[in-house]
Amino acid sequence: MKDSRTVKLGICGLGTVGSGTVNLLASNGESISRKAGVKLEIIHVGARRDNPACYLSALKVSRDIFAVVDDPEVDIVIELIGGTTVAKELVIRAIKAKKHVVTANKALIAEFGTELFALAADAGVALRYEAAVAGGIPIIKALREGLAGNDIRWLAGIINGTTNFILTEMESAHRSFADVLAQAQELGYAEADPTFDIEGIDAGHKLVILAAIAFGMPLDIDGVYTEGMTTIAPADLVFARELGYRIKHLGIARLTDEGVNLRVHPTLIPDTELLSRVNGVENAVLIDGSAVGPTLYCGAGAGAAPTASAVVADVIDIARELAVEQLPQVSGLGVAPDSIESVPIIPMARVVTPWYLRVTVCDRPGVMSRISSILSEHGISIEALIQKPAVKGESSVSVVVLTNRASQSQLLAAVAQIEALDTTMADVIRIRVDTLKA
Repeated sequence: MKDSRTVKLGICGLGTVGSGTVNLLASNGESISRKAGVKLEIIHVGARRDNPACYLSALKVSRDIFAVVDDPEVDIVIELIGGTTVAKELVIRAIKAKKHVVTANKALIAEFGTELFALAADAGVALRYEAAVAGGIPIIKALREGLAGNDIRWLAGIINGTTNFILTEMESAHRSFADVLAQAQELGYAEADPTFDIEGIDAGHKLVILAAIAFGMPLDIDGVYTEGMTTIAPADLVFARELGYRIKHLGIARLTDEGVNLRVHPTLIPDTELLSRVNGVENAVLIDGSAVGPTLYCGAGAGAAPTASAVVADVIDIARELAVEQLPQVSGLGVAPDSIESVPIIPMARVVTPWYLRVTVCDRPGVMSRISSILSEHGISIEALIQKPAVKGESSVSVVVLTNRASQSQLLAAVAQIEALDTTMADVIRIRVDTLKA
């Protein structure tokens, strides 16, 4: 560090988070520097174009983001461009130049974190990523530091605000998925191509990061199962409430004697759980620790100011370490590099949970008994049942079944037989149930 009283920052990317970070450091700079113990100063910004949401008149701006990394005055590079191609090259170049890095890029960490953490350790620099998961909620710090004395048994989270907004609106206003998705896009909660959100890919990246920290295991993007939420209808949300549940699109990581299962999918959870009451675009993560028990972390999971809050928190941590010349001696996952242990990934076919099934059938006598018989043949018992009378003029009815615990392979075999019945009029809607208990 050139000036022991000043840590100089370079920001790459001026999108929502980049502009939010510039604004936060400008508006709250004196307080932030006081907490860091040194002055924090943005000296170089790299962006293809300016962002009217922030003022750059007093800052050096380059259209080539790599000019920020190559600037010898920059101590900390803040990567906020997203993606995993240019961003990876940028971060590697910064590390090799012995610059500390802060990123909000969950895909980069989930897919290439192992390589990048090793490079950072060899170079003696920090690579921080609090903003990569759950926006303004300090969930990485909670796992790495606040819960470090615990063995984490499982965690479950609403870690994508777009899907939570969609489900909240579908339930509260009884609106279709397509209708609410269009609104989410108009409001800027969903991209023009919403695939990463609604198919669980975004949440999968975040879950991989959380699981690696929680269980001291390698980052394993190939080990996470992802399932979208496009088949859910308003009727499913109504039936779930009638059964005493809410439907949330969750990331769940659970450690067992056999290994760990990592999964992202729609889930019925009891309506008595605090997690079930997290609505709109908010995120929340529930963590079960051996000493502390279940703890819930909830707040804004995205947006300029909340995510910038997490970015700046990482900058402050690095600045504090630089001030006392104490760089981290553990990996980016919160344990010594040689303490990271491989954990077997349990295939989804073997993951056992209760299930919610909605079957659209012809309104004929004996239909329910045939469905019950098929489930019984596959060793699946029924916990609860809803069968509404047919609406006048309609030839079909919905039969809703809540099963006891069954593996995915058991359930899919039974569903295939149910769908083959001449009385079944549509694909069976199936959603896992989780009580969020050990």
